[in-house]
Amino acid sequence: MADASGASSLAPHEETLRQVFDQSIAIGPAWIPGYVWSTIILVLAGLLGLVLHRITLRLFKRFRAPRKVRTFFEVFIEHTTGPSQVAYVLFFIGAALPSLSFSTRTTLTIAHFLLIGFVLLVGWTSIRALEIFASLYLGRFKTDVDDNLLARKHLTQVRILKRAGDILIGVVTVGIALMTFDQVRQYGISLFASAGAASLVLGLAARPLLTNLIAGVQIAITQPIRLEDAVIVEGEWGWIEEITSTYVVVRLWDWRRMVLPISYFLEKPFQNWTRESSALIGSVYLYVDYSVPVQAVRDKLAEVAADSALCDGRVVNLQVSDAKEHVIELRALVSARNAPQTWDLRCEVREKLIAFLQADYPGALPHMRVQLDRDASHVAVQQK
Repeated sequence: MADASGASSLAPHEETLRQVFDQSIAIGPAWIPGYVWSTIILVLAGLLGLVLHRITLRLFKRFRAPRKVRTFFEVFIEHTTGPSQVAYVLFFIGAALPSLSFSTRTTLTIAHFLLIGFVLLVGWTSIRALEIFASLYLGRFKTDVDDNLLARKHLTQVRILKRAGDILIGVVTVGIALMTFDQVRQYGISLFASAGAASLVLGLAARPLLTNLIAGVQIAITQPIRLEDAVIVEGEWGWIEEITSTYVVVRLWDWRRMVLPISYFLEKPFQNWTRESSALIGSVYLYVDYSVPVQAVRDKLAEVAADSALCDGRVVNLQVSDAKEHVIELRALVSARNAPQTWDLRCEVREKLIAFLQADYPGALPHMRVQLDRDASHVAVQQK
């Protein structure tokens, strides 16, 4: 008989916490309908979860060891306040649900939504964790320096792979959440069972998207372009401003934006001026008379390069690159730290060399000669 009486035969000190909850709390007062009381219990359980979450977070902040560099776990706790709140609420509601007086159908429905919430919570937390890891990893690199090639390399890789990871986590999370519904699960199984022509049509329709997604992963690994690379595409010069999973934004020199599919940079040729280094050599061409003193112009170029804050001094050279019928061609080469400084340096060198020739050797500038023969029978005109 003692065994048949079940829990009622237990001594008061042997009653578990679950039995106390079932007998004194879950049933509720007789004058309150059972479903109303059960709803109140669920709300209180959720509120209890929020209170305990706040207490836990405050204790973590109080007893956290002070340090200059925070660990991944510390940053993760601070930046996942929303997901952790939801986790506390789901846990306490799930713990209270089996003892409430809801109908079986209602209990299963609530449990199903709790399961969906848990799946979405895992996906949300995974995306946040990936974002925190990317931020901590990129925090070791600086892009506001002249030689930022390594920083831009890692920045490009991490951003592209992070976007691809976010998309993958989102698709998997939504897919798992939908598969918890019997109708969707049966449809998915039948879809895979009859994949044939339908799969072929869907594959062809999604080909542009899949091509760009795969191209994005290839660019993250091989890196023909990086963020802030100076490039020439479609005859336009600009910088790589943004690389997404499907397209690339090029910031042109006049502030226009050119948007190209990411597969463009794997299928078509383009110029990348900062592929291995941001330093570039700029060329300046001058067309002058044969009487120009080349060594004097060469010395002036060295003086201009030494006085310029733009020139890095690695390349400073002047040569006679061509001799035409009426003029000779002088090519001045100077180097700078990046593409914008190279452009400005070329303009500066061109202006100062022209001013030097105008002031010191005006006869060396291109001009027109008129020659008259002795009998003045004709006039020969040479124009330069």
